[in-house]
Amino acid sequence: MAACDGASKGNPGPAGWAWVVSDDTESPAHWEAGPLGRATNNVAELTALERLLTATDPGVPLEIRMDSQYAMKAVTTWLPGWKRNGWKTSAGKPVANQDLVVRIDELLDGRTVEFRYVAAHQVDGDRLNDFADRAASQAASVQEPAGSALGSPEPPPSPTTPASATPRRKAAPRKQAGGASARTIKAKFPGRCLCGRAYAAGESIAKNAQGWGHPECRTAEA
Repeated sequence: MAACDGASKGNPGPAGWAWVVSDDTESPAHWEAGPLGRATNNVAELTALERLLTATDPGVPLEIRMDSQYAMKAVTTWLPGWKRNGWKTSAGKPVANQDLVVRIDELLDGRTVEFRYVAAHQVDGDRLNDFADRAASQAASVQEPAGSALGSPEPPPSPTTPASATPRRKAAPRKQAGGASARTIKAKFPGRCLCGRAYAAGESIAKNAQGWGHPECRTAEA
C-alpha cells in the first residue's frame, strides 16, 4: 500500500510533494518528499502521484490512498475523455497541468493500480495519508528534500491533524483578522476550501472572509 499528497502554502505558494509506501503491517516503510518552489496545490498533488509511480515497481500491484479528489478524478475519470478530445476539456479548453497528466497516464499503462480516496486531517484517520500529508507540508515549508533514503526523521505533526480525540472544554469563539470566527463546525456536505483542497462531509471546517474551508486556512485570506 502507498499514499501520496501535495501541499501549497498559499495556492499558489511554496509547495511540496510526498509519497510513502507501507510495510506488511501498513506502517510507513519508505518515503520521499521534495520542494516545488511556487506552485498550486493541484500541481503538488499530481507531482506526488507521478513521483510515487516513478519510484515503485510497475510489476507489483499497488493501492494508492489519496485525499485529493482532483488528482484522483483527473487520472481515473476525466483522463479517457481528455485523450479522446485531443487533451481538451468538455468545454474545449486545454487540460490544466497536461504534462503531468500525460506522464501519469504513461506510468499507469500496463500497471495494476487501485486508487482509494481517504479524508484528510481526521482523528484516527489513515496513517499513510497522514504521513504523506505531513511530509508534503514540511517540504513546502522548508523547501528541502527529505526521505527514508536520506535518513530523514519522521515529518513533524501537522497543525491540521488533530492530536487527540479527547474532548476539550469549549472556549468562546474568537475573531480572526477580517472578521472570521475561530469556531469550527462539522461539514454537512463535501466542498472545496479556498486553498483548492477538498473537504469531506463530517470534516471540521471554519468560516473565513471567502467562505467555508479548512480551519488552518481561515487566516490565509487573499
